[in-house]
Amino acid sequence: MARCQGLASSARRTGCGRTVLLRLETARSREGALDGAWWPRSRDISAELPVLVRALTEHLGPVASVGLDTEAWDDVPARLVVDGRSVHIDRYPVGDDTVIITRGDRDHFSPLVVPPQASREAALAAMARAVEADGTDSARQILITTGIGPEPPAEAS
Repeated sequence: MARCQGLASSARRTGCGRTVLLRLETARSREGALDGAWWPRSRDISAELPVLVRALTEHLGPVASVGLDTEAWDDVPARLVVDGRSVHIDRYPVGDDTVIITRGDRDHFSPLVVPPQASREAALAAMARAVEADGTDSARQILITTGIGPEPPAEAS
């Protein structure tokens, strides 16, 4: 079942039977720091990304590429074919905390990526914060605030 939440919610089963937990900011302004949140179940991008792309395609239209930090994922290919469409994987040092979803040439979405090992309570809290319409917290700050991410290193005195 794919679940996208925001101003409008819907639940649908994906064709592959896997679950994607995705929350999108559905306000037209897109003024917050993030456009949504995704909670993958593993670091296996070949298993997780097709499910995400299917859910995003259903709500946003075709996805052309996904930018991610290859250090945060296992065995990242250059592209994946999802439902007959090629999705290019751009390798960016964006950090483990976000992915960059691109539709067309200039339409980019930046959802928070909740680490797979996060507790359900913390993951849902982080996802809710990520879709606040006027939210200014970075992905890293949201993860720290919700107890998922590591505290930043203390400065030496």
